[in-house]
Amino acid sequence: MSEKDCSTEEDRTPGIFSWRELVTQDLEGSSKFYTDLFGWTKETMEMPGGMEYTMFNLGERPVAGMVKPPAEKADAPTTWINYVTVEDLEATVAKAQELGARLCMPVTEVPGKGSFAGLVDPQGAPIAFWEFAS
Repeated sequence: MSEKDCSTEEDRTPGIFSWRELVTQDLEGSSKFYTDLFGWTKETMEMPGGMEYTMFNLGERPVAGMVKPPAEKADAPTTWINYVTVEDLEATVAKAQELGARLCMPVTEVPGKGSFAGLVDPQGAPIAFWEFAS
């Protein structure tokens, strides 16, 4: 394992999978499974609108997030969403749509962190894009 692998610094390289997030109705069951399986610790925080977001860590390093889908998407299947870092979120979303992707989650800002958008590719696979804040 390299020193970079143990770093808590974010890798901001465009085009890499930079984050992963579990969307699940069963926060408790999913949390227990992954903390028991990998030894991850968790930290849950309140988000706007009464939502909770759980951050999984391996030591000091954040490795994944977990969230419950909003009530209007309560029938959404449990799935892992992968985020790819991009330099220009709006341009990437536009290009993805030109290539046949369908926008599921519009560009959304995470104050002080960056912005993201969620899409489904032409073959039906979910994908998200992340642009770090400057």
